[in-house]
Amino acid sequence: MSRMTTKPHLEFYRVSMDEGWEVPPGYPEGIQQKILSGALDEENGRGNRSRLLRFAPGVYTTAPFVHEYFEEVFLVSGDLTVGNDENGNGGESFTGPTYASRPPGAYHGPFKSENGCVLFEIHYYQD
Repeated sequence: MSRMTTKPHLEFYRVSMDEGWEVPPGYPEGIQQKILSGALDEENGRGNRSRLLRFAPGVYTTAPFVHEYFEEVFLVSGDLTVGNDENGNGGESFTGPTYASRPPGAYHGPFKSENGCVLFEIHYYQD
């Protein structure tokens, strides 16, 4: 059984929090990701990635997310509201350090951050 290896051996290195950010496909402006390692091939259901995701203050999504890969999320800093409506109202607020683990097919969100936040996420497919 072959295993897709997408993450190189990386020793500690300084991560710039000022460069290398992009808006992920399907996300609103004000939410940005920075891929730290790996790649996720959603079309073929393979791979894994580690990324940082950050919300600017007041930014929110309007609909739940669902995907076919496993997801682990660690709220490093700031605040994150889970379950707001399409206007950014309501939901349950969390502050870091907080952790979530989601199997494929789990509906989650929408999300909002009042003051901004940084998340560390790991996404992967089961071998």
